Amino acid sequence: MTLADVIPSLRSSLPPRGLDRELWPLTTEHGRGGISVGGVPLMEIEQEYGTPAYVLDEADVRERCAAYCAAFGPAHVVYAAKALLSRGLLRWIDEAGMGLAVYSTGQWQLALAAGFPAERVVVHGDVDARGAGRVVIESAADIARLTCTRRPQRQKVMLRLLPAQLGFAKAGLPACPSQDRFGVPTDGAELAELVAEITSNPLLELVGLDVYLGSQLAQFGGYEHAISQLVAACADLRRSHGVHIEEINLGGGFAVAHTGQETTLPVDPFAARMRRVLALACDRASVRPPRLSVTPGRAIVARAGVALYRVLAVRHEQGHQLVAVDGGLSDNPRPALYGARYTAVLVGRPSTAATVPTTVVGRHDEAGDVLVRDEPLPDDLRPGDLIAVPGCGAYHFPLASNYDLVGRPPLLAVRDGRARVLVRRETLDDVLRRDEE
Repeated sequence: MTLADVIPSLRSSLPPRGLDRELWPLTTEHGRGGISVGGVPLMEIEQEYGTPAYVLDEADVRERCAAYCAAFGPAHVVYAAKALLSRGLLRWIDEAGMGLAVYSTGQWQLALAAGFPAERVVVHGDVDARGAGRVVIESAADIARLTCTRRPQRQKVMLRLLPAQLGFAKAGLPACPSQDRFGVPTDGAELAELVAEITSNPLLELVGLDVYLGSQLAQFGGYEHAISQLVAACADLRRSHGVHIEEINLGGGFAVAHTGQETTLPVDPFAARMRRVLALACDRASVRPPRLSVTPGRAIVARAGVALYRVLAVRHEQGHQLVAVDGGLSDNPRPALYGARYTAVLVGRPSTAATVPTTVVGRHDEAGDVLVRDEPLPDDLRPGDLIAVPGCGAYHFPLASNYDLVGRPPLLAVRDGRARVLVRRETLDDVLRRDEE
């Protein structure tokens, strides 16, 4: 079953008011029991597991894995662990045949503990990941670190490049300026020096080039500019060092809509366009085409996630409603960090009340603790109501904190009418146990 097969069947099942089908998990339905995901009513999830809680649609994640694998090929899709990670999720990624990009020792160790194939892991950052398939080098310090770490075999490495003048008309959340992050400019002496150091090292094998352009990027143009610069770099490396680059990775950052005003980057047209651009650039540069790979994270899991909250208090003002819930900054810091926006719906009881612009705030008494702003919700909301926020599968669970000594919510998978715990709720005992006098 494909995305195209699933979506039409859902369009007739979603309620006419309050749910934008483009923002919710694929298996979302509405019936006598209210809104359900994966065949499990959200009210039942709240009753069994409490709030706040993250709900993840397993079928949605698997389908989006299949869509990216169909567009690029399983061996050319590397899931970005920073978006969301758990043992259960790793199993779905593994079964799809995808690779895994890790960014910390914790992520690497979890991948090993879950039995994920080490040869399909791409390592970023200061991680002693002996046995990993590839390691991304961002500076000369990485070369020194890899060289002094004893490894059982020659390590395949990729170079993180910093393309210039990408030409995004609407940049989404752009990457940090080049002066604020590590990587190597696509032209200049630094690239040549690093390549010379790698190629002269018998412990390292340069196989690819890697980029990160930003996140929530909905346009093709910047990626096209990046391909042109990467291919030019491939041609230069072949001429100056005799190096053939086997792979270029365009990173991720593919936009996912969280509100009706946002756009999702379509994977099939994107993949087809990137292959054409790569073929043309290689033909012009007389370069043998390298493999094209991508590293989606948000695009795989964001739409699969729903966050559940219980209403604590309601205040009415003229033409506006303010709602406080039992979560907030500690389980979703994205609105405070970079202005992310979300929608919300009332779950569990019908309401015929008129809608009114509603701002949903958290429990932390902070200026930035706003989960949803000016969303049309029924003006009869009351304490005890359940609110669901879609699009919460990416960068919620990983960014959650113990601010105000609040335990982090559980991560729950739903599929075929059953809910199960991927990561349990963090209790107050868990939080206090680390505090030593």
